Amino acid sequence: MRVLAIDTALAACSVAVFDSDANRLLANQSLPMTRGHAEALMPLVEQVMAEAGTDFTGIDRIAVTTGPGSFTGLRVGIAAARGIALAAEKPAVGITTLLAYAAPYQTEGRFPVVAAIDARHDHVYFQVFAPGGHPPSEPRLASLDEAAEAAVATPTRLVGSAAQTVAAALSENGAAPVSVEPRLAPDIAWVARLGALSAKDASPPVPQYLRAPDAQPQYAAHLPRR
Repeated sequence: MRVLAIDTALAACSVAVFDSDANRLLANQSLPMTRGHAEALMPLVEQVMAEAGTDFTGIDRIAVTTGPGSFTGLRVGIAAARGIALAAEKPAVGITTLLAYAAPYQTEGRFPVVAAIDARHDHVYFQVFAPGGHPPSEPRLASLDEAAEAAVATPTRLVGSAAQTVAAALSENGAAPVSVEPRLAPDIAWVARLGALSAKDASPPVPQYLRAPDAQPQYAAHLPRR
């Protein structure tokens, strides 16, 4: 199976083509950025597809990160993935950003993994992934103190854009994680691998915001209808 993977959820615009039968990446590119994903994404898709030596007819599935993350970034990536899937008549699957962060460390299976993403204002999006294949906790938005409390119960690996921030909160309580792996965005290779492992009949990808947007409609400024 060949998977086209897309990630625009956080501080990068990333694309990869993964061949699950050969268990290797055919091509991948990741551009660090906090804005401008909409302009960068499709040229990057074209570049990576060319490097992989394939076109959309040679792709079996599209995988895309669904959040939590930037509201604008999520919409860009998901809209592109669903548009490509519709045009190429291929299935599209969603991979949560927190799972994409945690996946490389779950394979070791010795320690829980706490994936944490900066949500600003002393809050993080986080999820605890237990070792040994046990079901993870539900992803949630929480204060930094709550996330540190969840990570202090047992030796834990911290990953994600807020990993260092949670580690600092832990140190204030005299605790320390097994390891800290700060990354501004998930590894696109793992988005692709997880996409290949997703159920064949998975629902089309939709954003996982976990909170309402900061910008709200200004209803008070609306003019009355005649």
